[in-house]
Amino acid sequence: QVQVVESGGGLVQPGGSLSLSCEASGTIYTINAMGWYRQAPGKEREWVARVNSGGGTDYADSVKGRFTISRLNAMNLVYLQMNNLKPQDTAVYYCNVVGYNTGSYPRPFDSWGQGTQVTVSS
Repeated sequence: QVQVVESGGGLVQPGGSLSLSCEASGTIYTINAMGWYRQAPGKEREWVARVNSGGGTDYADSVKGRFTISRLNAMNLVYLQMNNLKPQDTAVYYCNVVGYNTGSYPRPFDSWGQGTQVTVSS
């Protein structure tokens, strides 16, 4: 099994910054991509950013230029640096990891963390 744990959420004023971390562990053979999603109260979960195994990154238009995703491959870690935060960034942020498990016949996995709350308010 694969475990995913996020950390780093909190309360910040508009215009401020926060950094989120996510670590994947367990029966991991390889990770294809790590990403961040968020879900605001009363809204559906939405994709925020993604980094693939080659280091390529992609961002939702709403966070482009303000958020930066980075990955430390050797440690199965991914970070999300969030700058110039806005009240509309308030949400529970979830880490998502996709890849293949170890074993004689590696099988794909798609695992989620429990989420970390980010609140942007004055």
